[in-house]
Amino acid sequence: MSTPYSALETPALLVDLDRMERNLDRAARYVSAHGLSLRPHVKTHKTPWIAAAQMERGARGLTCATPREAEVMSEVADDLLVAYPTVGAARARRVAELPAGVRVTVGLDGPVAIDCLAAAAARADRPVRVLVELDLGMRRVGVATVDDAIALAQQVRRSAPLEFAGIMFYPGHVREPMAQQDEQLTAIGRSVRAAVDAFDRAGLHPEVVSGGSTPTLWRSHEIDGVTEIRPGTYVFNDRTTAAIGACSWDDCALTVLATVVSTAVPGQAVIDAGTKSLGREPLRGAEGTGFGALLDRPEVTVKQMSEEHGILDLSQTDWMPTVGSLVRVVPNHVCISVHLADTMHGMRSELVERSWTIAARSREPQPVAGGVAP
Repeated sequence: MSTPYSALETPALLVDLDRMERNLDRAARYVSAHGLSLRPHVKTHKTPWIAAAQMERGARGLTCATPREAEVMSEVADDLLVAYPTVGAARARRVAELPAGVRVTVGLDGPVAIDCLAAAAARADRPVRVLVELDLGMRRVGVATVDDAIALAQQVRRSAPLEFAGIMFYPGHVREPMAQQDEQLTAIGRSVRAAVDAFDRAGLHPEVVSGGSTPTLWRSHEIDGVTEIRPGTYVFNDRTTAAIGACSWDDCALTVLATVVSTAVPGQAVIDAGTKSLGREPLRGAEGTGFGALLDRPEVTVKQMSEEHGILDLSQTDWMPTVGSLVRVVPNHVCISVHLADTMHGMRSELVERSWTIAARSREPQPVAGGVAP
């Protein structure tokens, strides 16, 4: 039986199911129109139920960052990419011991990660595919030169049961508004084409060329050679995504429901959602301050926070909330808010239609109970 979202104890994560489904449908249409494969990153939602909805819309597989995410998502997908180096025996073992019916691919950028994964795959007696990661500007992980990437691919070829599958990159450094991304996307495209050509000359054709992010999602087809993309945030979107024009404000599907708990200080209101609900990430790549904004009053921002308190800046509005009022905050970075909660609530027309556990938010190995979340 559906209940009004106003009956929820706050702070709580609310997902507008109509908006989320529109977001999923739009991405599915985009990749179909441009001949790309979609392998969405589950770090944003961390729930099998939403992952299943992505798979139903034609996603090739799923992208994970942690072994726990991969363990959980193996319930709903038989093709998983762990886009994180398998450094350490424990991490490599968990990846190699995913269910036998799951095709596993790992992204990595160094010989130590290759050795760890090869040993774990040999013990598990299973093939594991490898994407060698290139750094095309993010300066986080990935090798700096194509020659280094080719050398790693050759090491993979020598490290059975590993299999070289292709190359990957993450354009996370491209944070500008969509209309201002031309120069960086052109540079990335040149680098990708040069890498593919070099791998072909070396007799190491990359079957998969994996890239993409939500800020660059809708221009991914402009990057020559890319075969699949791995956006995550697009499922919900957030204040940052809207600020750079990668979605509209009406595409923001997840909000943090909060209660006004104090109006004692003039010019502000205090809500029960602070850093432990919203995170503390500023806007990136766009103008603006604060750590979130109200869905129905985007001029009202969360200007300061402590652990359980968020302070709303009322200087730009004539709205005067009362103690006990409910507000819905669009976070700056939705992935962090999801990771900080245990449960999400899906609603339509202000009624909670379903609730589900955020099953992949922990890191320790745990049994997955009950299959796909209700």
